[in-house]
Amino acid sequence: MSSIFSPVFLKPPRPYGVTASYATIRGLRQPLPKSPDVDEIDPSDNDFILSILRANPSLRDTKSYLASFGHREPERAKSSDLPDIATILPPVDRRENELPKIAAEPLKTSPVISSILNPIYRRTALVKLQGPFTDKQLDSIARGMVYLEKLGLVSVMVIEHDKLARGDEGERATIIEETMRVVGVLEAHGAKARPVLGTVVRLGPMPCGHQDSISHDVPSPEAHVFPPDLVPIRSSLRAGEIPVLPPFALDSFCRSVRIDANDVIAALVRGMVQAAELDGSLQGKQPRDPHADYSEDINLIPLRLMIINREGGVPSYARSGYPHLLINLSSEYDFIRDTFEPSWLKERPSALSNLALARMCLSYMPPTSSAIMVSHRSPSSLIANLVTNKPAVSSSLPHALLQGNRKLTPETPTLIRRGQPIQVIRNLANVNRAKLTHLLETSFGRTLDVAPFYTRLEKYLDFVIVAGDYVGAAIVTNEPGPGQGFPPISYLDKFAVLPSHQGDGTVDFLWVALHDETYGLGHPFSVNPNGGKEGKGEGRDLVWRSRADNKINKWYFDRSSGHMRMGPWVLFWCDAEKRLKREESQRADSGLSYVESWEAERLEQWADVVTKLPSAWK
Repeated sequence: MSSIFSPVFLKPPRPYGVTASYATIRGLRQPLPKSPDVDEIDPSDNDFILSILRANPSLRDTKSYLASFGHREPERAKSSDLPDIATILPPVDRRENELPKIAAEPLKTSPVISSILNPIYRRTALVKLQGPFTDKQLDSIARGMVYLEKLGLVSVMVIEHDKLARGDEGERATIIEETMRVVGVLEAHGAKARPVLGTVVRLGPMPCGHQDSISHDVPSPEAHVFPPDLVPIRSSLRAGEIPVLPPFALDSFCRSVRIDANDVIAALVRGMVQAAELDGSLQGKQPRDPHADYSEDINLIPLRLMIINREGGVPSYARSGYPHLLINLSSEYDFIRDTFEPSWLKERPSALSNLALARMCLSYMPPTSSAIMVSHRSPSSLIANLVTNKPAVSSSLPHALLQGNRKLTPETPTLIRRGQPIQVIRNLANVNRAKLTHLLETSFGRTLDVAPFYTRLEKYLDFVIVAGDYVGAAIVTNEPGPGQGFPPISYLDKFAVLPSHQGDGTVDFLWVALHDETYGLGHPFSVNPNGGKEGKGEGRDLVWRSRADNKINKWYFDRSSGHMRMGPWVLFWCDAEKRLKREESQRADSGLSYVESWEAERLEQWADVVTKLPSAWK
């Protein structure tokens, strides 16, 4: 994602009669309804097609999904594996000329829907079913698993029984009975399922000489799997069956013992990734698509980790215990553990252990993979996550909207990604200019006028937020006011993310950090340890502009406090949230829907400054 900020010379707007759309308008903060239990939900609400439609995937989401699951053109007809826009949305159904016409106006099916409903390339997911669940709850979960299989994601499920203590009498028989119960419910919904009761996992860390080549900064699993151990799972997947495993492992005496399901899943993730890498190395110099025939082979690399429980997601300090929406493990993991309230353990006793499991698994899975922690009350969230790979509600939306959004409930799922480290740099000498230049030019598709651009930053830079190894950046400057006595303007000069990282959560991670350092400063939810001010200080209004025809303006509209059109440009701003809250309290329930006279004067000052800024491009 990127936007263009180049100069424009227009007359300042009139101080009166200017309208703006505020994010914190009247009616947003309504009491949150209590989520109904799954037993109270009408089965029609879980309809497969409706679940896909509720996901509301964007064009980018659709392209990403089809790249993993959808139909690909033969190489002789199209060299690229990634479909372009014309491939996804052709004006005429291609199969029209291949089938005999039986009516003058036959009903045509969208190729997008056809690809979603008839996936050719199958991927795998690891699922932790953290029960026990009632029959109706398990019925709803099984329905979701069947829907995911229809979408091309085949689950490898591991059963956990929280209420059955280790060493209880009849423990093994109870676990096996629960495994068979899950298999029976899956088959009752039309899926093929296979109980894998033989031990696949071996207890203990991976022996020396079998370690993977990837260096990890997270603990290794307490169990391990060798590629030959995966034969039962391979066999099940090749037969189109969902393997369901109890949490058993072989100990050093070759006894089958019950272990924590987290250890089983972590061992399976690493083992399946290693087995897939071995498969690729045995294919020789001529690579073969492992998805060419699902009946013969399947890509074992897990695409998703799903943790289905009765608790929901990870509680957040920023939302009074409501779940995190999106977690950046690379920069937030330690802080989330440090700010976890002991009182939350009563309602969510496994939240931290599941977060640790997600961190361990995602360290082995591809960077595009994600983990989701979801309550049994939200089975349709799994479908939305598969199609869009995004949280139910964007974490970068204004907090006023998040607090009043009816989608945000105690059962809201938490999406977890490996993410990127976030750092705030306030000294230009500490910025890697070569990498920042490459990021800006690649994101904007233009050539940077390097010397004057950095000369201006040396004079006016406030800070630069960098994501990862310069895969994204936000540059904020302190622009002088229009005259003496006017405070400097906090201006978002550049906001850019490499195209290869658009859609993987980097945009939201970057914007949340931008919020914490500018207009959200001073709030307890802005204390994220990203190298910045960690919530200390007073928030400042953030201003930026974008061309009126910029495709990402809708994204800006959703995240700004207001906007004002200036001919071919749109001026956006985010009000300092602490001051905005005071203004709202003075107006009681009247809300803030229009620009007051004092605000119009402020907009005039902003427009006078930002329209005179020099271009950064050649």
